[in-house]
Amino acid sequence: MKDIDIDAMFGVRSEEVDDFDLEPLPDVSFAEFGDFQLVGHGEVTNDYCGRFRTFYGCSRVELHDRIMLDGKGFRGKVFFKPVFYSCDKPSCPVCYIGGWAVREARNITGRLKEASKRFGQVEHIIATVPPKFYVLTLEELRVKIRKILYDRGVIGGVMIFHGFRYNLRKHWHWSPHFHVLGFILGGYKCRSCAIVKKVGKCGIENRNCDGFVNRNYRMYEKDGCIVKVKGKRKSVYHTAWYQLNHSSIKKGVKRFHVATWFGVCSYRKLKVTVEYRKSVCPLCRHELVELRYFGNNPDVLGVISSGRRSCDKRWGYADLVEDDCKVWVEKVKRGWG
Repeated sequence: MKDIDIDAMFGVRSEEVDDFDLEPLPDVSFAEFGDFQLVGHGEVTNDYCGRFRTFYGCSRVELHDRIMLDGKGFRGKVFFKPVFYSCDKPSCPVCYIGGWAVREARNITGRLKEASKRFGQVEHIIATVPPKFYVLTLEELRVKIRKILYDRGVIGGVMIFHGFRYNLRKHWHWSPHFHVLGFILGGYKCRSCAIVKKVGKCGIENRNCDGFVNRNYRMYEKDGCIVKVKGKRKSVYHTAWYQLNHSSIKKGVKRFHVATWFGVCSYRKLKVTVEYRKSVCPLCRHELVELRYFGNNPDVLGVISSGRRSCDKRWGYADLVEDDCKVWVEKVKRGWG
């Protein structure tokens, strides 16, 4: 058998980076193939999607008297964060990035965080089957991918379905594969392997090595399926969020599951208690509360008048007092008694 560039094929990486696929956001000209379509290419659910709902923030300006290293000060400043209506559907072109993908990425991060206490470091893995398996149904393809991963020592994680792939020659084209955030039995030791550091690639001729790269190469000779392990993650949340933005859904299925769990992370084997997640002020660390705005700051009013599609401001700072009047007021919750 002729020599194969194992680095190029199986993605041996040593740097600590979040090396995403660097795929551009899908355009409308190629949005579907058969029963599948890219997320965010369906119809807008209703008129409320992306519309401004309220502000959450912190008006304790007495605790915000700080000056940053660049000289920027926050005396008298309120921290505010706009909240928009979201249907949280992956098909909605308005809500899929800032609504559905954010929610799913948080759920994935929380579950993987709990699993990592038992199984080690989370790895980003890409599993691809040869074109001869493209005729399989999605469920059959998932079963096939799980077997491929188990054979290579991947013991569990979450699989995110991607029906399409991008390159400069074909642009967006049908090429089903899965992005996996999961765990490798014994960890991915190949990243710190002395041979890799010295030679720059794995010594695949060393059949006695039980590292992932050698196991992967030996299985590739049998099944022809390519599995890559990407660079060490800086942020599991941002990796999950980015991959969800390029994932695929099946048309006509009301509750299609883009992300599915398997192995030691399956719902049957891993029980996770969902904890309440607090949103806190970056300046004083107090929990954010709902605020009402009564001022004339054009930056704040621009957020209110715009939808999520056109609003790039996810948070900001504004004066508590305008023209000697307090313009940020904590919203009083109505209750009984």
